[in-house]
Amino acid sequence: MFDLDRWQEIFSSIRSNVLRTVLSGFTVALGLFIFIVLFGIGTGLQNAFTEGFARDAQNLISIFTGKTTLAYNGLQSDRQIVMNNSDYDFLVGVDKDKVGNATPRYTASLLVKYGKESGNYQVNGADAEEKYIENRKMIEGRYLGLMDLERKQNVAVIGRMVQRDLIKNGSPVGKDLDINGTMFKVIGVFSDDGGDRDERHITVPITALQQMKKGSDTVSTVYIAYNEKLNPQEAIKYGDELKDKLKARKSVSPDDENGVRVWNNAQNMNDTFMFMAVLTAIVGFIGMGTLLAGIIGISNIMVYIVKERTKEIGVRKAIGAKPKSIVALIVQESVVITVVSGFVGVGLGVLALHLIGDSLEEYFIKSPSVGWGTIFMAFIALVFSGLVAGFVPAYRASRIKPIEALRTE
Repeated sequence: MFDLDRWQEIFSSIRSNVLRTVLSGFTVALGLFIFIVLFGIGTGLQNAFTEGFARDAQNLISIFTGKTTLAYNGLQSDRQIVMNNSDYDFLVGVDKDKVGNATPRYTASLLVKYGKESGNYQVNGADAEEKYIENRKMIEGRYLGLMDLERKQNVAVIGRMVQRDLIKNGSPVGKDLDINGTMFKVIGVFSDDGGDRDERHITVPITALQQMKKGSDTVSTVYIAYNEKLNPQEAIKYGDELKDKLKARKSVSPDDENGVRVWNNAQNMNDTFMFMAVLTAIVGFIGMGTLLAGIIGISNIMVYIVKERTKEIGVRKAIGAKPKSIVALIVQESVVITVVSGFVGVGLGVLALHLIGDSLEEYFIKSPSVGWGTIFMAFIALVFSGLVAGFVPAYRASRIKPIEALRTE
């Protein structure tokens, strides 16, 4: 392998047959380049879909109510179904082992004032776990705590855009907002991946907001983030169970699709996983096809190269060269071309993905990339194929008698 004369002979052969060498290397480099770019774009699609589901908790079940469309149990249709605190406790208690985080929410659009500034904002009454449900990040201060709820404290956590609109100077923490005529002290500011719209929300203890509404215990929505150990099918089944039990509790027909509604992210995740599995299979199939084309290409070229050198092989054998040395020379040349071309293909592929970057976000391709493990395996596959592609025809040629090899046209 480290015979200096053999290496000099290999480089001499490469310099003497530049076109042949370029064609061999081009096949390998192109195969790896296309493989890396395709897999990178596939990863970019996966990143875009993952980010699309990361704005709120990915394992979220949202439960709403509306007007019934069917009469049931002697009750008329067109009844407005309303949830309250006891319904929230009931839903969370259906199967506590399947609950990760949960919060009730009572929502109202209210006039909010600070000094001379004012505006209508969505005010959400919730508990401390809303922070995890909404994936909110604290910029300043803190979120709601258990004591805030138990004491029905008039405290508020505001979105970043609320601060920008109303409290323009200084830290908002500790300042008082007039929410529909009641003063609330700001205890924190949050950011939200949902963007400006979600950052124009204000969260207060649900107990305080219900108290403002004449002691009402109404709940607009129940959010349950199911245990992440559940697979999509189990989570879908759990969501259906919650829906059925709440319908029975509220005397809503099992066939009524409007009285109680459940939005289960597990269904979307299940559909997404299926789509991504199909997409990954397609990208993998095309990528492996590209590698296979590279393997076939290098194999065909090596067969041609060995055939072209049949007379040379005959001369070598006639002057005493052993078949083993002939095979080693051709295989080593094949591996050298494959390795060098492979590095070129990897470099160009990684560079192409780097240049693409996030320029294709509008096509749902975000941060395309390929793991070095995948690149290494593809590289090894092509190098190994180059070795085999050189060995098989070289071995056959080394078995030819010198006189037959010299007669070859």
